[in-house]
Amino acid sequence: MKALVTGATGFLGAWLVRLLLERGHGVRGLVRPGRTLGALEGLGIEEARGDVTDPASLARAVEGCDWVFHLAGLRRAPRREDFMRVNAGATHTLLAACLAGAPALKRFVLAGSLAAAGPSREGKREEDGFAPVEWYGESKAEAERIALSFADRLPVAVARPPRIVGPGDRENLFFFKLARAGVVLAFSGPTRPLSFIDVEDCARGLLALAERPEAAGQSFFLASPERTDLESVQLEVASALGVRPRKVRLPSSILRAAAVAADAVSLVAGTRLLLNRKLAAQLLAPGWTCDPSKARRVLGFEAAVSLGQSVARAARWYQEQGWL
Repeated sequence: MKALVTGATGFLGAWLVRLLLERGHGVRGLVRPGRTLGALEGLGIEEARGDVTDPASLARAVEGCDWVFHLAGLRRAPRREDFMRVNAGATHTLLAACLAGAPALKRFVLAGSLAAAGPSREGKREEDGFAPVEWYGESKAEAERIALSFADRLPVAVARPPRIVGPGDRENLFFFKLARAGVVLAFSGPTRPLSFIDVEDCARGLLALAERPEAAGQSFFLASPERTDLESVQLEVASALGVRPRKVRLPSSILRAAAVAADAVSLVAGTRLLLNRKLAAQLLAPGWTCDPSKARRVLGFEAAVSLGQSVARAARWYQEQGWL
């Protein structure tokens, strides 16, 4: 098969590209102008120069592809319209390009998010409605609606991973750095349960959505059956680093105020800071859990990597790269 991967050089994208190559598939990676393949250099993937918001470059990128994996997106931004333009708008643009220029397409896989479904302590199921609590989640919900609106014309499928952990991750690096400094953050209020998935498992799940005919026209939560919470994740990190941390309690009001200030700085400076209102809303939600049983039942997919294994691999990788 020939697969186009948008976001190929990103955290999840790079793992998916390697998996596709290992399975003998051809890979074309969409790479933005001025960017390099980075760690994927020399692996034999075809470069398609372009941007997910540019219809002309997408029309060229999808030509001759059997599978399209749409992973590119915006995770941090100070304005709602930025999330909607990239995460939702570009999804429509790419699907339109596939409809016009990839008549033999066998599967379009959208990397959605648990954020679209919204927080839950009990475990979201695929049949539950969308209930996002911040702009990123809104944009991912809209992207999923758009993708499934094409299901009568294109064989689409949607993956909804929760928090993704593993080597190469930048989103959780902040908590690894805190743990290395001997600090575990604890937010006021009750324990907030989390679902997660290791990045290698997530890549396998995306491939299952492309390979299994049963996936067409459906959405699936891809998650480990194991659940955790943010404090436990940080303690696992500290254990992997051989650190005995101290717990620092942070009032929710301070986190929210700091997030608003950070977004204001981002708007003025044109940067994308790690702290923002999206992150604050996610951290302070009552829980982020989902039920992965549909993926196991329909696709035969089950995440295999434990939290401890995933965190330990990530910690080693960060150290080897000099990030910690």
